[in-house]
Parts: sequence; C-alpha cells; structure tokens
Amino acid sequence: MLEGSLVLILLVLVAVLFLMMGVRVVKQGYVYTIERFGKFTNAADPGLHLIVPFIDRVGRKINMMEQVLDIPGQEIITADNAMVGVDAVVFFQVLDAGKAAYEVANLYQAIMALTTTNLRTVMGSMDLDETLSKRDEINARLLSVVDHATSPWGIKITRVEIKDIRPPLDISEAMARQMKAERLKRAEILEAEGDKTSSILRAEGRKQSAILEAEGKREAQFRNAEARERAAEAEARATEMVSNAIASSGNQAINYFVAQEYTKAVAKFAESPNAKTILFPVEATQLIGSLGGIGELVKGTFDQGERAADAGAPIAEPRERTPVPRPSVPRSRDG
Repeated sequence: MLEGSLVLILLVLVAVLFLMMGVRVVKQGYVYTIERFGKFTNAADPGLHLIVPFIDRVGRKINMMEQVLDIPGQEIITADNAMVGVDAVVFFQVLDAGKAAYEVANLYQAIMALTTTNLRTVMGSMDLDETLSKRDEINARLLSVVDHATSPWGIKITRVEIKDIRPPLDISEAMARQMKAERLKRAEILEAEGDKTSSILRAEGRKQSAILEAEGKREAQFRNAEARERAAEAEARATEMVSNAIASSGNQAINYFVAQEYTKAVAKFAESPNAKTILFPVEATQLIGSLGGIGELVKGTFDQGERAADAGAPIAEPRERTPVPRPSVPRSRDG
C-alpha cells in the first residue's frame, strides 16, 4: 500500500514537471523561435504557449522592436583626397523572426559591416564640400543600399543618419578663415551699400531743398513785383486824383496840399530827440498865406455844397486824397 502511494506521488510530480517544461511565456515585443529536434518549426508570438518537452525547445529570442545600432567612427577618403572622420547610426526593425534568426549568423555585426562599407562607398564618391553640405543625400543613398541588402534577413532599415563629420584640422582652419573672409566681405558690401544709400538720400535732400528754396525765391519775387505793381497803380490813381483836384480847384488845391505837407514836416522836426534849437528860414507870412489858402479852399468847398443843396443836385462825395511828395524845405539844426 505504501509503495503504491509513493509511485502515485512520483507520477504526479513527473506530470507537473513535464507540464511546467512545456509551458512557455513570450514577453511583449519579442518573438521566440520553436525548434523541434533542432529544426525551426514556428515563431511564438507574445503570450502563453505550450510545447512538447524534450522534443521542442526555444531556439532564439528575437527583439521585434525598432532598434538603433551605433556605427563607430570611420576614416574615409573623399573624391578630392581629403581624410574625414564619420560617425553614423542605423535604425532597424525585425519583420521576420525566422529569417533574422537563421539567415545570418550575427545580425548586429552584419548590419554594422554592411553600413560601414556602403558609407565608405557613398562618401568616397563625393567631394569634401559635398559631404559637408549634402548629409540628407548621403542618408538617403545609404538607406536605399543598406535596406535592399538586408531585406533577405527579414529586417527593415528605417533610417540611416550621419551623426558627425570631422574634416582634418588644417582644412577646418582653412574653412574657418574662408568663412571669416566671406563674412568680412559681406559686411564691407553692406557698409558700402549703406554709404551709397545715405549719399543718395543726402543728395536727394539737398536737391529738394534747393528746389524748394528756388520756388520760395520765385514766389517772393513774384509777390514783390505784384506789390510794386499795385503800389504803382495806387500811386498813379493818387496822382490822377491830385491832378483832377488841381485842375478843378486851381491854386487853392495846390496851397492846401503844400500847407498839409509843410505842417507834417514841421511836426517831424519837433519830434527829433537830438534837436534843441530849430531855425526855419521861412517867412511867417508864407505859412499864414498857406493857412489862408486852406481856409479859402474849405470855405469854397462848403459854399459849393450849399449851392448844390439849394439847387437840389446831389452832393459829390469827397474823393480820397493821396499825399503828394513833400517839397523840400531848407532848414538848419543846432544841437
């Protein structure tokens, strides 16, 4: 009885152990290859799987996520015989786990070697200036070549990127001097263009100023001529009016105008600030006669107005008188 129980327990333990050996759990992002007697049969996707112990086994654990492979620095000779150092990275993803596991012995080493050789081929066919300025073109050509070469391995090359290009030290110094000279050249060109523009603007300003000044002078001369013309017209009308007054009134109008100018001249002599004594070599009777003439002229004017009013005729309005030029009066001044 005891021996039968021990055998049963041993059979249960063997069954549990057998079951545990046949259970496999595949992690997310990975695919396991299942081999039966050493031959690849199928690929186990993420999840729980049962295999036959001692017959089936897990062969390779393939990472199905996108991976990045760092390409170590390479010394490459360009088409113009310049030595440059280049670093690159490759992004790839496994699409077929069976091919990636059994078509190539070492996937990472194979991708690295293939990328390195094609990097030398692509950049070796370009000049130094092209390698420095056409990184996108280099990346595209490398991607096309490497992806086509690795497609039998069940992988997809998603991107190839050039991380760094290191030209020789002497070439770097020459490039720095060239860049500095180019920037100095552009600075001088911009400065010369600025001076040219400012000179043109100053010349335009002087031109506009001269034009405006000439127009102002012309306008001033025109207005001065117009003013002189109007003054001459006014003087002519005044002279005509004076001539008409003299013609109609005779000596009385002449005496009136002479006495008026004489009185103004005497008033100006009296207003002189430096005059203490003023001698007039003029007869007093002349002044009295002039004043009498003024009185007679005024009286005659009033008599004419009264006769016109008695006759019912309209009284003529007095005409505007313009002063005639003053007669020169001899004088002597002490002071």
